[in-house]
Amino acid sequence: MSDILLLNVGIADSQGNPPMKRLAVISTVVVLLILIGLIGVVSFNSFDANKEKKPFYVGVTFCGNTTQDAKLLIERVENYTNLFVLQSGSLMANETAVKEIGDYAIANGLRFAAYFDTSSPVQMASWIGIAEQRWGNMFAGVYYGDEPGGKMLDTYVNLSISPAGNSNSTNGGNGANFIAIKPITKLANGGIQIGNTIYFTNGTIRVITGSGSLPDPSFWHNPDNPSDYVNPEVFDSNQTSIIITYFPNGSITIEESVILATYFSNGTVTIRDRIDNLYTVENGTKRISQVESYAGVLNKNPISNCNAAAEIFTNKNQEILNDLSNEWQLGNRSFPIFTSDYALYWWDYESGYDLVLAQLGWNNTVAQEIGLIRGAASLRNRNWGVIITWTYTEWPYLTGGSQIFDQMRLAYESGAEYVVIFNYAEDMEGPLGILQEEHFDALKRFWNEVVQNPAVVHGGTKAEAAFVLPENCGWGLRNPSDIVWGLWEPTTEVRQAWSLLQSALAKHNLRLDIVYDDPAYPIAGRYRSVYYWNQTG
Repeated sequence: MSDILLLNVGIADSQGNPPMKRLAVISTVVVLLILIGLIGVVSFNSFDANKEKKPFYVGVTFCGNTTQDAKLLIERVENYTNLFVLQSGSLMANETAVKEIGDYAIANGLRFAAYFDTSSPVQMASWIGIAEQRWGNMFAGVYYGDEPGGKMLDTYVNLSISPAGNSNSTNGGNGANFIAIKPITKLANGGIQIGNTIYFTNGTIRVITGSGSLPDPSFWHNPDNPSDYVNPEVFDSNQTSIIITYFPNGSITIEESVILATYFSNGTVTIRDRIDNLYTVENGTKRISQVESYAGVLNKNPISNCNAAAEIFTNKNQEILNDLSNEWQLGNRSFPIFTSDYALYWWDYESGYDLVLAQLGWNNTVAQEIGLIRGAASLRNRNWGVIITWTYTEWPYLTGGSQIFDQMRLAYESGAEYVVIFNYAEDMEGPLGILQEEHFDALKRFWNEVVQNPAVVHGGTKAEAAFVLPENCGWGLRNPSDIVWGLWEPTTEVRQAWSLLQSALAKHNLRLDIVYDDPAYPIAGRYRSVYYWNQTG
């Protein structure tokens, strides 16, 4: 085309007019623009084609008890998965078994990850120290502990932190010293116990004190060792317990129990007297005035708000992760330390986990869970995935194969880098766990129709909008009344955010990220639409 233009520049029209220089210049510019555009398109397409694709791993967990059963499961899935996760409580501290299973998985073309429990001594996980050297980049990581966020919401959790582990506290205030010297327990039914004080989710506080004790009769009477006898032959003891209950409306009750017991040298014990007193505002104003006020006791709670709860949760889990890293010198590792969870993903990442698998299958909303996990991971530039777990609490536990296929496909298209099927129940039998033929068929179909299909774009469903929740609001998000941090009932304002969130999910579905109002992770410019939890109009 450039040759034609050069010829046209020197030719006059039929009327003898000067050559069409202006037209030639315009044509040249147009052609140059077209060429530049073509170069840009070619360059973009070339870059896109050469751009390294994010890795993707799909596999199953093995939760059985023998290496032979693990090998049988590996052989069953090796042609349509690329990841095998050893999640066996009975084998996790058996270095020989872990190495044998890992070697076999890798020999069969699967990457290998293994589980270790955070409640067990890290010294027992000796295989972690040799994993990277032994398996190289085929080692997919340490699955360390399970459901830290879910346990914070629903079960007993020991939140006590060693003084060294708490030395970097910034929000603790008077709580920082309190944490270092008194045990903190998150109770299974909600609330926390700190020393002899229990803070309930509804704002009620109970302080239990006492004096004296009733010794075990065996300490008084030991027929096998007469020298243990104490003179005189009759021994009196008493025990006093005081239960002070503080109610949010300011009222206080005091229950006092005094037990008087007599121990005889022949080993018998008799309760001589029991005195029970109950003081209320009607009959015990003077006695009640002698105890500390509700505000005074409440002020001693080191976890009095969401910021403090987030801090102690992340500090505790950081301490657990640091213990593992320090024991096995994992500072320069190239593999992830990960967990799975069904809530509080944001703070799992904040605690230091490299990867979190969001649990799907328990009748939750797939779009909401993906929005929560993807939002938490993407703002930190971390990896994320899903683990498909129980839909039922009895056999068959897992949902049907077609539903599992859909969940895996949606996760893949939304950008998950890991998809795992949880494969355990107490009453399972055989090496295949709870996986049925339809589940293996779903894995095969997913591998062939999705993972190996270039027409299905990994991560093609991208977030276009974000829903922003309050900073450090550890809300369970399973229903409007779900508990916050396992410690408090949600406020009216937080409950109202539920309907706004559901509206945003209905509009954007899998293109919605759910994040938190945290200045450390700004969202400006990342999303086309942003919705806030307290937004009106």
